[in-house]
Amino acid sequence: MNSPYMDTPTASPLSPSNATQPGESLVRVEGLSKTFDLSASWLSRLLSGRQASLLRAVDGVSFTIPRGATLALVGESGCGKSTLARLLVGLHQPSSGKVLFDGADVHQSIRNDANGALARQLRQRVQMIFQDPYASLDPRWTVGEIVAEPLLEHGLASPGPALEERVGALLQSVGLSGSDRARFPHQFSGGQRQRISIARALATEPDFLVCDEPTSALDVSVQAQVLNLMRDLQRERGLTYLFISHNLAVVRYVSDSVGVMYLGRLVEWAPKARLFASPRHPYTRMLLDAIPKLRDTGRARTPVQGEVPDPLDPPTGCAFHPRCPSANERCRRERPILIGDETGVNAGRVACHAVEEGRLSG
Repeated sequence: MNSPYMDTPTASPLSPSNATQPGESLVRVEGLSKTFDLSASWLSRLLSGRQASLLRAVDGVSFTIPRGATLALVGESGCGKSTLARLLVGLHQPSSGKVLFDGADVHQSIRNDANGALARQLRQRVQMIFQDPYASLDPRWTVGEIVAEPLLEHGLASPGPALEERVGALLQSVGLSGSDRARFPHQFSGGQRQRISIARALATEPDFLVCDEPTSALDVSVQAQVLNLMRDLQRERGLTYLFISHNLAVVRYVSDSVGVMYLGRLVEWAPKARLFASPRHPYTRMLLDAIPKLRDTGRARTPVQGEVPDPLDPPTGCAFHPRCPSANERCRRERPILIGDETGVNAGRVACHAVEEGRLSG
């Protein structure tokens, strides 16, 4: 989408001139990993005899998101969803793997960027909506200043009437009034504050929005309003979403495809309809079984035992095997890989030895 306030971008690997066509992959993640060193100081470890403590928050994740589509990521707290989101927007540098945006290796391009121009282009085309709408807004700034900041930072508008008009239009596009720009964040409700966050994210006319639990802090009725707003904006602007949520009802409403993460790994991916109708991985089945269903009252379920393992000391083999009722010796010693197809009527990938061997049917 072009804007009268936008300067003509210079040609670069992240320039919109390289934009993909609808249906093609806008975002491709290949073997992405992030390890955090949580060790005590070298001297403390030497005196105590303790080993280095490494947390592998994201472990070899791969997926693609077509332009204009929504991929939802689900999983228990601590599985690496938010770390993955921060890797995609450049807030973290990956330990290994790639993030390809419009075919360009984002992190490699930025590392080779001497003057920071590519980083600015990335921030313009990729934006993030955070979980807590109040914590992500500066309480000392008016709403007008908050929404105008990315326009001024990227040179998309200059101070004056044109900037005020643009800020008012952005606020109106998310269901607020242009006169709200003189108020402060604490003067709004939670749902209104999240609308302000969305307006700020839309200011640079991005192609890709990373939404990290954008409705989890809101009441159910307000959640519906924000989700409907996001869907309308996606249709109007051709936006591509990565949507992170614990709420499977929300995921079912907003997503085109769903990825299930467990202990830093992607264990299943499938189009939304297939995943909800026929989950394959035992962990995905556990998540869906937790949704109350009136018609399934009294149906026998196989309980999943145990708790999420310590991410600082993950199990060998399949990370889910200590809790899986279908685990065998191979699951304990050999890590499964994602198998399956990304296209066709049977699209879907799963990392499970029991599914591969036919011990766990669909």
